[in-house]
Amino acid sequence: MDLRQRYDATTSGLEPPFAVVDLDAFRANAADLVRRAKGKPIRVASKSVRCRALLEQVLAMDGFEGIMAFTLPEALWLTERRVSDDVLVAYPTTDQAALGKLAADERAAATITVMVDSVEHLDLIEQATGGRPVRVCIDIDAAFRALGGALRVGVRRSPVHTPRQAAALAEEITRRPGLTLVGIMAYESQIAGVGDIPPGRPARGRVIRAMQSRSRIELARRRAAIVKAVHAVRPDLEFVNGGGTGSVEKTASERAVTEVAAGSGLYQPHLFDHYSNFRGRPAALFALPVVRRPSAGVVTCLGGGYLASGPGDKVRLPQPYLPSGLSFDGLEGAGEVQTPLIGYTADLLRVGDRVWFRHTKAGELCERFSELHLIESDRVIGAVPTYRGEGHAFL
Repeated sequence: MDLRQRYDATTSGLEPPFAVVDLDAFRANAADLVRRAKGKPIRVASKSVRCRALLEQVLAMDGFEGIMAFTLPEALWLTERRVSDDVLVAYPTTDQAALGKLAADERAAATITVMVDSVEHLDLIEQATGGRPVRVCIDIDAAFRALGGALRVGVRRSPVHTPRQAAALAEEITRRPGLTLVGIMAYESQIAGVGDIPPGRPARGRVIRAMQSRSRIELARRRAAIVKAVHAVRPDLEFVNGGGTGSVEKTASERAVTEVAAGSGLYQPHLFDHYSNFRGRPAALFALPVVRRPSAGVVTCLGGGYLASGPGDKVRLPQPYLPSGLSFDGLEGAGEVQTPLIGYTADLLRVGDRVWFRHTKAGELCERFSELHLIESDRVIGAVPTYRGEGHAFL
């Protein structure tokens, strides 16, 4: 039985559209992330999972410790539900109500760490919390700069780029009695989030690999210097976090890094198919029903316009996965209520058949479905709610 037959047979009692997680693939991906981390703990990026039950399952596995949340309200909810006693909010917050709730809850204040990269953040936190204890982490700019700064590769995050800037912010934090500096984070998106073997573009792949090689060397040196400078101000840091699914083993090899972050590699969305250093198994899928056959070589599915965030390019479209041989109509793409597909396989499909898709990114799929049906071997063992299914849309 091939994979499509297995999925069709296993989920025959479900009415599409629906989403599934193949637990065999999910667990294999988790084990591979642990192998790549080489003994350093992995902090799970919750935005790439967005399902409390699956976060709990991952955290029960050896090699995973703590959560990297994407908003403070999410972190408060995860703490309230006892999912983890170590939650790092990966992005700065200006949510005054959530900060007030954090400071007023002794357990949450001891569990959650918020992100800062400027004095403005410190002022805002103090204003919202009245000077009550809050744990903070400094976000470091991990982008690669060349040609005297004229060339920049990487996401635009923190203004803190140098050891001197990091130490200055650390000193400012220590002057504020309510704030405790516990960690440093640096996310190298240009390595962790960019595949180095783009399909059909070997020349581009060589350029990417050259850039990533130079960036790894530069960042490893700069990150070590930043950690040393901050340690001179705050010797008892609890963690130095770095990396992502695409760079786990590279980031883990740095002495200055104490833990790595990963999440997308658990579901293995199609954006992560083109890396030379690892191969994941697609674990999160969604099924759409064929509802029309407009003409020869064309079928139309219900729904499907589940586009990913990022630059407005065709990579943000979900990918028809099973059966193979299908692609989008260039004039329609993935639509809100219908998605036409063309290709040699289309004439083999009938109204009522299913087409299986993969999302471009990981957790964003969960914003479209209230539950994930869990497949184990050749059966559906149950369904678990996504964040949406539990009534939450944190961002």
